Amino acid sequence: MTQDIGNTTIVVTGATGRTGSRVARAAGAAGLTVRAASRATGFDWADRSTWADALRGADAAYLVHPADVGAPGTAEAVGELAGTAVGLGVRRLVLLSARGEDQALPTEEALRASGADWTVVRAAWFAQNFSEGPLAAEVRRGELVFPAGGVAEPFVDVRDVAEVVVAAVTDGERYAGRTLSLTGPRLLTWGEAVAEIAAATGRPLTYRAVPAREYGEALVGFGVPREEAAFLTELFGTLLDGRNARVEDGVRRVLGREPRDFAGFVAEEAAAGVWKA
Repeated sequence: MTQDIGNTTIVVTGATGRTGSRVARAAGAAGLTVRAASRATGFDWADRSTWADALRGADAAYLVHPADVGAPGTAEAVGELAGTAVGLGVRRLVLLSARGEDQALPTEEALRASGADWTVVRAAWFAQNFSEGPLAAEVRRGELVFPAGGVAEPFVDVRDVAEVVVAAVTDGERYAGRTLSLTGPRLLTWGEAVAEIAAATGRPLTYRAVPAREYGEALVGFGVPREEAAFLTELFGTLLDGRNARVEDGVRRVLGREPRDFAGFVAEEAAAGVWKA
């Protein structure tokens, strides 16, 4: 049974972030009432006293933790927020997780244990990681340094992730209690992805692979706390071992169409001047 969309309020955590902003936009376009939850609106994952006001009276929530989904402390925070939500009558919860990330499993289990009508969305690496954030800054400088070697990844467009999240909320019980794996339509190595950006921008861009441990030491040099850098080193060492080098059909199964291709994303961003030096 499809939910009465016009009477549905969804709380979107991280509403100003990479995924949350697009979930909020997609939810609004679908006719849902969007309640943005970010520090700008008084919500803070690190301050539990802010949670109830953000959740009270809502029907659903999109959960994306500001730290990595598998980072220390994330499972506890997600479990507690989910429990708070259920206690306030917000039963429909959708969690953004990561495809192939063993470290994320405790966070997913914390959501399941909350008693919510849950959906876990396991996403591939985002195409938008190349156009937003620290990797984008490196591309603009002309060289992307990253510990991915020659492993291939089916980069997914965040807009597809957002539309799947909204479908999980609006399609009643169809996706409750399910884990959805989302990828783009084809495999690309990081080097191939950078080459496509170079071709679209007409700039000489390069990709340089480094070992995960070397990358972790570089992060410390950039000011990342050593504990966080150690976690990321472990994460990249496992997540980028080839386990995710396959395409899955989650986007097509949920949205009834093929996922957006990386080439289309690159063309749009290049035309917008995202990678201009």
